Amino acid sequence: MATFLFDDIIFGPVSSRRFGVSLGVNLLPVGYKNCTFNCIYCECGWTYRNEATKFRLPERKEISAMLENKLQEMKSGNQAPDNITFAGNGEPTIHPDFAAVIDDTIELRNKYFPEAEITVLSNSTMLHKKEVFAALDKIENNVLKLDTAVEKTYRLLNQPYSKLPLQKVIQNIKKFNGRQIIQTLFIRGEFEGQRIDNTTEQELIAWLDVIKEIAPRYVMVYPIARDTPVKGLEKISKAELDIISSRVQALGITTKTYY
Repeated sequence: MATFLFDDIIFGPVSSRRFGVSLGVNLLPVGYKNCTFNCIYCECGWTYRNEATKFRLPERKEISAMLENKLQEMKSGNQAPDNITFAGNGEPTIHPDFAAVIDDTIELRNKYFPEAEITVLSNSTMLHKKEVFAALDKIENNVLKLDTAVEKTYRLLNQPYSKLPLQKVIQNIKKFNGRQIIQTLFIRGEFEGQRIDNTTEQELIAWLDVIKEIAPRYVMVYPIARDTPVKGLEKISKAELDIISSRVQALGITTKTYY
């Protein structure tokens, strides 16, 4: 199925169902996906790590200059962003200057739109790096992916390149002590002859136990919404998502369901 990649470092602003008027920042190569995951549902398509050296990462000064130009333009047009959102073509925290870029962004946000929030969408795989952890702990919306609490499903669904066990990833997520946001995509389907379903009772019990331990600010629950690189993946119904959401709420944790 068709997927897409961002072709700019700074993109938008766009109207986001999660973050309002969102100005996007892509720290990955333009037109190429670079990620520590190879999720079977990713709207950006597959990760081809063996080709990564062919593509240039945007430099810190370049990112800062382009972001400032865009913020100046929005200021002149009286168009305030609700969020400056780091997303784009893969995992933003793998950029070698990620922490410094966050510092630059905080400075620019404070200069032009102090009411705006900074959001990073991360797959949680680089939290073992102290500078990445510290940078994420500075921002308003530290959004961390956790699609499952079961190692086998994690390997099938997210296909991480690292051998880092899922439990270690979860331990790193917990260290934010409730200041993080968890995002979980629920899905069913088959991949390479294996059934994948993170909505089974066994999966949900394991996931809910971990969510209770993490005790995040809130949990984002959502299904696939765009094209995926794997055919035949099933979009979970709103009714099912609402039931899952209610089970999280029963733990005393807020949820936001996006469908």
